[in-house]
This record gives sequence, structure tokens and C-alpha cells, in this order.
Amino acid sequence: MSQQYSIEQIPVNFNKIIQEMEKGEQIEITQQGKQIGVIISTAEYEKLLNKTLSFWESIERFRQEYNVEAAEIDPDEIFARVRDKSPGRQQVTAMMHLPFRTMR
Repeated sequence: MSQQYSIEQIPVNFNKIIQEMEKGEQIEITQQGKQIGVIISTAEYEKLLNKTLSFWESIERFRQEYNVEAAEIDPDEIFARVRDKSPGRQQVTAMMHLPFRTMR
């Protein structure tokens, strides 16, 4: 949930705004009732700057943000029933016999 402050309220509430921002909250700045800006943490700002991460970078970031090992997830148990073990569809192959021509 984001907090909202007018330009006039910023000097009086500066310490509170910084604390809220450090907690990850977005701070909306208004002037005459219209939103004119947002204060966000450096971490949120960097996420916005690096919108297009490579697949591997995304995995690494996920691993840093979430302690997957502590979740005690067993991949073998989770994916055991994912694969379809049905025989699938039957393939029909046909050989076409075309006359063989040599080029002269």
C-alpha cells in the first residue's frame, strides 16, 4: 500500500517518508491534489531499470530473493506425475516412389 504526501507535507514528514520507503512502500507525491511523482527504494528503482533480464539472471535473482532450499521442496515428488506416459499418437509414414531422373 502506498502512502501519499503533498509537497507541503514532505519537510515535516521527511523521516517518516524515508522509513516507509526503506520498508518497500511507494510514496506518492502530490501537488494541488494531482500526483506528480513517486519515491521508491533503490532496490525497486533497480528493478525498473533492469526490466529485461536474461533467463539466467532472472533465476539468480529469484534464488537470491527466495530461500528455495529452506522450502524443502522435492522436485522428484512435484514433477513425478507431470509427464504424460500415454503412448501418444501413432505415426504413419508413407514412402513415395518417384521416377528417378538423371541430369545430363
